[in-house]
Amino acid sequence: MQADKTPGADAKRSLVTGILLGIGTMAAVDEIVFHQILAWHHFFDWSTPTFGLLSDGLLHAAELIIFVLGFFMYGDLRGRRALSSMHASAGFFFGMGGFQLFDGVVNHKLLGLHQIRYVENTLPYDVAWNGFAVCLLVIAYLILRRARAARSPATSSRAR
Repeated sequence: MQADKTPGADAKRSLVTGILLGIGTMAAVDEIVFHQILAWHHFFDWSTPTFGLLSDGLLHAAELIIFVLGFFMYGDLRGRRALSSMHASAGFFFGMGGFQLFDGVVNHKLLGLHQIRYVENTLPYDVAWNGFAVCLLVIAYLILRRARAARSPATSSRAR
């Protein structure tokens, strides 16, 4: 990834934009793959199948709204030449990992809205789900650290 030295780049807004796009993307992957294709669960499994489908539809609507908002913010930043691509990339991974970890800890365990898969031993699924989330968050942190180092004056003067 190229160091981002765009004059006038808005690092904070680029990060937020990436987070929204990451949340929308990971929610879509979850909803499409695990809810629809594999049919392992619905967003809310404690009711009738019809209500489970309704809850999936509401999740899908929310994910689309978040994704479209992020996309418009991305377009605005690009149009104003204020996009920090490294900050946006870090935000994207933070959004994906954050959504995944929130879903795995809060929705699956604390609220018990659904399990990843209804099997006798859910531990391997939980470890894989949350482990993947942590990997995404570590990637985000490393990209963000690199983006901040590329923008700092001390790093720029050493590079000369």
